[in-house]
Amino acid sequence: MTATGGREAAEDRVFAALANGTRREVLRLLRDGGPQPVQVLADHFDMRRPSLSEHLKVLRDAGLVSEQRSGRQRIYRLEAAPLAEVQDWLHPYERFWRDRMKGLGELLDRMPDDGPA
Repeated sequence: MTATGGREAAEDRVFAALANGTRREVLRLLRDGGPQPVQVLADHFDMRRPSLSEHLKVLRDAGLVSEQRSGRQRIYRLEAAPLAEVQDWLHPYERFWRDRMKGLGELLDRMPDDGPA
C-alpha cells in the first residue's frame, strides 16, 4: 500500500467514526470533561456497555481516542489531531459557502426595499 493509500484509509476511518452520533457525543464528552473511565461515559447513554465499547473501538481505530488502563478501569482520552485532517478537508467547502453567502448579501443589498407591508 502506498503512503497516500494509507493516509486515505486513515482519513476514511476518521470520517466513518464521525458519521455516528453516539461516537460524536463520546468525543464531545471527552472534549468537555477530559479523560474519563468507560463507566462514566456509559452513564451518558441508554445502551449496554458492550455496545459503547464497540463505539470506543471504532474511535480508537480511527485514532480519535486513546485508552489507558488504570487498575481495572480503562480511561479514554480525546486525541484531536485526526480532526485537523477533517478541518483541512472541509476548509474549501467553508470558503465556498462563505463566498456564496457574501454574494447573496451583496445581491440583497442592491435590491430595493419594498417598504412596510
